[in-house]
Amino acid sequence: MTDDRWTPPPVMLAVDLVILTLRTSRLHVLLVERGVEPYKGTWALPGGFLNHAEEDLTAAAHRELAEEAAMDVETLHLEHLDFYGTPGRDPRGRVVSVAYLAIAPELPEPTAGTDAAGARWQRTDQVLCGELELAFDHREIVADGVERARTKLERTSLATAFCGPTFTITDLQRVYEAVWGMPLEPRNFYRKVQKSSGFIIAADNDRKVTTGRPARLFKAGPRKDLYPPMVRPTEPPDTKGPEG
Repeated sequence: MTDDRWTPPPVMLAVDLVILTLRTSRLHVLLVERGVEPYKGTWALPGGFLNHAEEDLTAAAHRELAEEAAMDVETLHLEHLDFYGTPGRDPRGRVVSVAYLAIAPELPEPTAGTDAAGARWQRTDQVLCGELELAFDHREIVADGVERARTKLERTSLATAFCGPTFTITDLQRVYEAVWGMPLEPRNFYRKVQKSSGFIIAADNDRKVTTGRPARLFKAGPRKDLYPPMVRPTEPPDTKGPEG
């Protein structure tokens, strides 16, 4: 005879945020210094548990964005990344985290949330190589977020989410270089962008004032899926250094 008196195991639900932006042409992720145990004093992704049983997951992500980084969700790209629920990932018990990827251009200096001792932007390459220790399994989540961004840059218009309302082709190229982690040949990049119809469109007749010839300004076009795609190079171009 089987025992039908099954009791659901206690599981806590949390949201974590991989917030990416470009700073000085480098890809950065937002980290907070934990002010409470576990992992007090260790850097981690912003996030936290649901406020109550009826709180929607996306609403919780929006709330954490506001609390941890004082960010308005209407000004950035936000999408679900993945679920993380390996037993033992959190010493407080069985915790399942729903991770979100957020992207916005030129984000300001962060402010620490209620349970954080500090907050800062950190270069993603320093996180991914293990130079900086992160709490829980957050380095894995950062790696997944960066790879999601790298992959989506090939076939979607996600790159424009890293730019302001208007931008130059050079600005867009710097996004690809920062996220992919390699320099690109400018003429080849320009040609590929122009082939992807609807990817970007001219911003009227505006031009960016520079020391030389004024650069033409563009804005995000209506097309979300790129065709042909912007295929990620397998190796950097044969140049003496990064393209400017």
